[in-house]
Amino acid sequence: MADRAEMEATIKEAIEMFRPQLQADGGDMEYVGLDDENKVHLNLTGACGGCPMAMMTLKMGVERYIKDACPEVSEVVQDNAKQYDDFNF
Repeated sequence: MADRAEMEATIKEAIEMFRPQLQADGGDMEYVGLDDENKVHLNLTGACGGCPMAMMTLKMGVERYIKDACPEVSEVVQDNAKQYDDFNF
């Protein structure tokens, strides 16, 4: 298993590689940290911060990309996620 510093470096590198895909749609992401359960905490910002599809982007795109780069990661979570009830449909 990679040590924590190596994991964080790999995670940050993966984030930088994925970031242009979010920026192309007016969004971005901020790395918050890695917890003791190997969960990566991110904040989605810009257009991604309030998008109803943000969770799908996070799980099907960002999480998959980060886990491919760093298999020790258990999950990627959005710290600033809105609850479903917060959206005005």
